[in-house]
Amino acid sequence: MSHDTQSVDPAPELTHFRDGLPRMVDVTGKAATSREATAEAWVRLPAPARAALEAGTNPKGDPLVVARLAGLAGSKRTADLVTLCHPIPVTGADVQVTLEPAGVRVLATVRTTAPTGVEMEALTAVTVAALNVYDMLKAASKAIEITDVRLLAKSGGKSGDYQVGSDQPD
Repeated sequence: MSHDTQSVDPAPELTHFRDGLPRMVDVTGKAATSREATAEAWVRLPAPARAALEAGTNPKGDPLVVARLAGLAGSKRTADLVTLCHPIPVTGADVQVTLEPAGVRVLATVRTTAPTGVEMEALTAVTVAALNVYDMLKAASKAIEITDVRLLAKSGGKSGDYQVGSDQPD
């Protein structure tokens, strides 16, 4: 009886685990380069929440202004919230929070000059901003939904540029 033997490739080395334990990737030897990332999130508003926002009758104040400030702060606190994320200098951030027909759109662009990217900072910015919209309007409706949190684009770094809709970084 003969057995076909196939070689089995060893499991790929995991970047954030070594010997089964989590670790922070060492970026000491990587050059600091200019990097930018843009992310978005949507806050879907039921009619009562939208009405309160449009009428300016929200008792807590303007949710869009608070969310913008929260998003900016969130971009700088990412390493405190994402366990294996490196603390990096956020050298620039822009958070836009706008009321659109589909709901509240949150858009954040974050920049750095660092040895690692700012995708997580941009994603954290939009998520924290969206959570603040919810918090500010939850008295009007608990059915508010935070949806479609995603990276839209990134530039810089080893993996190159990315735009939403492309399958792989360039």
